[in-house]
Amino acid sequence: MKNLLSSRLLALTGGALLLAAPAVSRAQSKGAVVEEIIARVNNRIVTLSEYQKASRALPQEVEQDCPNCPPDKIQEMLKKRETNLLRDMIDQQLLIERAKDMDISVETDLIKRLDEVRKQNNLPSMEALQKAVEAQGIAWEDYRSQLRDSLMTQEVIRREVGGRMDITNDEVKQYYDAHQQAFVRPEEVALAEIFLSTEGKTPEEMAAVRARAEDLRNRVEKGEDFAELARRFSGGSTAKDGGDLGVFERGQLAKLLEDAVFSLEKGQITDVIQTKTGFEILKVVNHYHAGLQPLDKVENEIMNHLYQQKMEPAMRNYLAQLREESYVKVKPGYTDTAAVPGATVIQEVAPTPDTPGKKKGKKLPLPKVGGS
Repeated sequence: MKNLLSSRLLALTGGALLLAAPAVSRAQSKGAVVEEIIARVNNRIVTLSEYQKASRALPQEVEQDCPNCPPDKIQEMLKKRETNLLRDMIDQQLLIERAKDMDISVETDLIKRLDEVRKQNNLPSMEALQKAVEAQGIAWEDYRSQLRDSLMTQEVIRREVGGRMDITNDEVKQYYDAHQQAFVRPEEVALAEIFLSTEGKTPEEMAAVRARAEDLRNRVEKGEDFAELARRFSGGSTAKDGGDLGVFERGQLAKLLEDAVFSLEKGQITDVIQTKTGFEILKVVNHYHAGLQPLDKVENEIMNHLYQQKMEPAMRNYLAQLREESYVKVKPGYTDTAAVPGATVIQEVAPTPDTPGKKKGKKLPLPKVGGS
């Protein structure tokens, strides 16, 4: 089930995100005031350059999250992301701190996820992935660090928030009974895909791609999870979502694809289909026949909706609790939209040279604010 947190907080770095530089750089010069600090979260900091980099990445993130949205919807989403940008960056730091407090280790998952990114980008080795990342001006350790942080925050959310949610059968039935009109539909199919590109391939290479697609289809037939194979091997933009394509009525797909999927029932998969750009394997996640859909057909959809309704306030309450237990300071002129009332802000401090021979006290000072 999906949740409603912003992509900055939750997104796992996938094939599509290989093109975007990390929003948060980890490189800091030890013992030196490198640049302006706009927020501090316990022992972690958010710098102006990190904030500016994150801000520049927002339009691309919104387009990735809502690829077919109209311009006014894009602008509405972008404005909301901009308003809550510092809040989301602080949330990320709070969750990373919490993961460390919980002794969460994601090193095995990190290696697995990097290998999935490698496969999604059709790269032969991890060294090739590293070179591809660095060719875009991204330090390899920064890339790994951001992915590690993302996996850690996901695990905290799973354990501390999502894992404690309970949606009962009665809640699902009550929602269905109250919203039956929403489940009166034309004939539709919900689809997922595994896509292997053939763009720029020679005939011999295309034959190898088809063979790989046939092998993946056989693996699904033998019981392997379609969504997991899509995440690992699909070359499409849907790979990070397990191949989820959405819901389609008759007339919305190319006839070749329509004829293939509307003849199938829930859970069935097509043969390997050759298109202009590659080979497709489509799975019918659900087949909705015309009229009022029975509860068992839309139960998962309703559960996802109820989960999303509960997740956002539950997550904000959890993060508010973390803020209460943490040291969060924000520089004047910047807004944390989830700030705890009464919290103080970082004060401007002019850099002063150390006095030779002066003994250091036990209490560590706050980092100085402002450029060096």
